[in-house]
Amino acid sequence: MKDLNGKKAIVTGAAQGLGLAMTEGLCSYGVHVCIIDVSPNLPDVVEALKKKGYQAEGLQADLSDQAQIPNVFHQALELLGSELDILVNNAGIHKPMPAMDIPIADFQRILEVNVTTVFQLSRLAAQKMSEKGKGKIINIASVLATQGGFNAVAYSTSKGAVAQLTKSLSNEWAQGGINVNAIAPGYYETELNRFILNDEERFASLVSRIPAGRFGQPEELAGTVQFLASNKSNYINGAIIPVDGGFLGR
Repeated sequence: MKDLNGKKAIVTGAAQGLGLAMTEGLCSYGVHVCIIDVSPNLPDVVEALKKKGYQAEGLQADLSDQAQIPNVFHQALELLGSELDILVNNAGIHKPMPAMDIPIADFQRILEVNVTTVFQLSRLAAQKMSEKGKGKIINIASVLATQGGFNAVAYSTSKGAVAQLTKSLSNEWAQGGINVNAIAPGYYETELNRFILNDEERFASLVSRIPAGRFGQPEELAGTVQFLASNKSNYINGAIIPVDGGFLGR
């Protein structure tokens, strides 16, 4: 992964959890990363990364505001010296509740953040990457891209769309040297899954279906994003790679 040294990356939704773990994974190989996140804790996160000797920037922004996406993207580019090699579309939201109860406004907002924002940022990144004739776009899907889940109608719908978006964009952009792929995480010990971790019965049920016998740790996702961001994956296009402890194979 030595070719990652000196590359420039944007990672969205990376102030905690899987996004932060993937950011650290990239930074550890010398990638200069700009995190885009709405979290008020972002400055502290960036400062902690810098104390580890990493090159990191932070940009606070609400990625549900579609009108602001181009401006946010260009601000992030400026922080990276107007260069971009890698985009990791990790930001996503979830509101677990029955399909009969979820408000339409919440359903639409989940699709806006989880799908439309991914499309907008991917298109902006591809325009920039085309100047070099190469680049890596890594979308974060989910095992629920292929499964319906439970009380997850909006989230699973959005992640299924991310998977198809990944394949469609890869078909258009592969010839231009831009690799578009996705990672499909399984169940990890993150705040997004706190509602499951606090439900002993559901937690035990899910663990029983995971061949590895446990939820994943965020840092266990770092290797896959490092690989997809590197030249080692130059002939991989439109792939949806599960990192799920074997969940989808059960």
